[in-house]
Amino acid sequence: MSQDLYELLGVPRDADADAIKKAYRRLARQLHPDVNPDPETQEKFKEVSHAYEVLSDPAKRASYDRGGDAFGGMGGGFGQGAGFSFTDIMDAFFGGGAGQAQGRGPRSRVRRGQDALIRLEIELAEAAFGVTRELKVDTAVVCETCKGDGAAAGSKPVTCETCHGAGEVAHVQRSFLGEIRTLRPCAACRGFGSVIPDPCRDCSGDGRVRSRRTLTVKIPAGVDSGTRVQLSGQGEVGPGGGPAGDLFVEIQVAPHPTFRRRGNDLHCTVTVPMTAAALGTQLTLPTLEADLAGEDSEIETEFALDVRAGTQSGTEQVLRGRGVPGLRTTGRGDLVVAIVVDTPTKLDERQEELLRELAELRGEESPTGAVGPQHKSVFGRLRDAFNPH
Repeated sequence: MSQDLYELLGVPRDADADAIKKAYRRLARQLHPDVNPDPETQEKFKEVSHAYEVLSDPAKRASYDRGGDAFGGMGGGFGQGAGFSFTDIMDAFFGGGAGQAQGRGPRSRVRRGQDALIRLEIELAEAAFGVTRELKVDTAVVCETCKGDGAAAGSKPVTCETCHGAGEVAHVQRSFLGEIRTLRPCAACRGFGSVIPDPCRDCSGDGRVRSRRTLTVKIPAGVDSGTRVQLSGQGEVGPGGGPAGDLFVEIQVAPHPTFRRRGNDLHCTVTVPMTAAALGTQLTLPTLEADLAGEDSEIETEFALDVRAGTQSGTEQVLRGRGVPGLRTTGRGDLVVAIVVDTPTKLDERQEELLRELAELRGEESPTGAVGPQHKSVFGRLRDAFNPH
């Protein structure tokens, strides 16, 4: 078996570090004791590992090239040579490069900012038909003094002297397998690979400051409470002047004095006198659009509702297309009008006389309450309407 380290690895004497590493990885996969447990192969693996340990170190390789002893420092146990690293074996199998302290490298100071959320209360008509609002938001913005790099004027970040710009430092732990090297973020530069000796006074080196600004947000028609409108790139600017996150505007719809919303339908209740319900009438009701109409607006602000003669309390009339527009659909919901008949509670002498005369004419002066559903008196129907079973 040849004792020349270059021949052991199968590389020429002028091979560079990458060629030596690739040759070692190839042989380690073939000769590792977990793959070939026979004693001869294990011995070969030790020789190859030691050859790599010498030739991968520039100082040791130079000493060997000058005629130094190739195996003078090799011990009798696995992994107990002159500084052989267990992570070199892991590197050979998984390509991680941990044995050469090749980690993830320095992390960037520039990172994306966080998303922001604000809540905006609007009126029902604004939610139904859309509105444009100006908002004042308090978020992080790029520092105008340092333009985001965090350094004071006339200065700049410098390479960290502890990690030499790697952003990581190697920690070595010895075990029965040899040296186990792990990479950890450099504490001196917090993993950035550089430090800011003279931070910007306005942002303290963060590259961003908090500021209040005004944004214009367009609320689409059909939104409801809980709907979120996304404004891309209007959130918090990231550290180091990084790209901003998004701003989400969460809608809260204020209660309306007349209309109640259920999905895309509107509901309202109107009260009519008993005589109007019996004789029929026409009512004038406001539209939801009336809340947005100005003095010179051509928007329809009211409409006529026909109450048919004999309308009972609790009757609902559905007016198609007078509800709320759909958020992501065409068309509008309906307006549902519930009618409540108002029975008088106080009558003067003349009113009572006329009402009794009407009851006598209709044969309803002594209702029994035992009639069937098709022959109830007007008083019985009114009673049932206000006392539903």
